[in-house]
Amino acid sequence: QVQLVESGGGLVQAGDSLRLACAASTSTFSRYTLGWFRQAPGKEREFVAAIRYNGYTYYRDSVKGRFTISRDNAKNTVILQMDSLKPEDTAVYYCAADRNGILSTIRDANQYDHWGQGTQVTVSS
Repeated sequence: QVQLVESGGGLVQAGDSLRLACAASTSTFSRYTLGWFRQAPGKEREFVAAIRYNGYTYYRDSVKGRFTISRDNAKNTVILQMDSLKPEDTAVYYCAADRNGILSTIRDANQYDHWGQGTQVTVSS
């Protein structure tokens, strides 16, 4: 069982930056597709960004140019750098891992086998 532990959430003002980190407990980390999802109160969980084993990255349109996902396979860690934050970015952010790496469903939460506990990000206006 892969365990994922997020860190780095907090309360910031609009325009500020935050860096989320997710540490994974698996020796085959480099083979996984890693994703970040978020869920705001009263809304469904939505895709934010993902990075495949080959380093290719994918983003939802509303965060392109502001968020950057990266991975450090030596440290079993995936990072979400969030810049120019907006109040609408407020949500609980979840890290997820997928061993199969199917590209066509990379934005689908159902594809991911393992999830972290989530970290709260609050952006005030």
